[in-house]
Amino acid sequence: MQMRFDGLLGFPGGFVNSSEETLEAGLSRELLEELGVALPISVEDHVASCHAPASSPSSSSSRLITHFYVKKMEEEQIREVERAAASTAKDHGQEVLGMVRVPLYTTKGGGGLAPFLSHSFIGNARSQLVDSLLRFNLVAPEELHKALTHSLKIHTDTTEDLKASLALTEAKRKRF
Repeated sequence: MQMRFDGLLGFPGGFVNSSEETLEAGLSRELLEELGVALPISVEDHVASCHAPASSPSSSSSRLITHFYVKKMEEEQIREVERAAASTAKDHGQEVLGMVRVPLYTTKGGGGLAPFLSHSFIGNARSQLVDSLLRFNLVAPEELHKALTHSLKIHTDTTEDLKASLALTEAKRKRF
């Protein structure tokens, strides 16, 4: 995954003009821009299509359709992509702040997948990630369920911490 310019986690991608290129060609172009590597993408790599979540709570619909692709890669290929992303990707440091490996483990102290899943994701990227982890049997359903349950608690704790920080700044603001 990637850390985006807005601080959210997401997958590489972008807009495709279907009158100019196929979805697969557009995704390959976006991968080159964001990762610095042109990866061949095929129709067989397609997993799902859906309407994008509405951009704001007040707008109930979206005309944007997202297409999700998953590409199996060997570890050395992943390392090549990580090196290229940091050194040759055109959008690195602007649109994309860096690659992020998804931890497929849980430590005794609770680290790993659960805290990762508690981060903020763009659109439906968290659901796409969970679906892919299950689809490719990368994490057992029971382990993923435990990680998501723990992630929900982390998210609740983070919300409470943010509320406390907000109250602190409110108090400081009123004094000035």
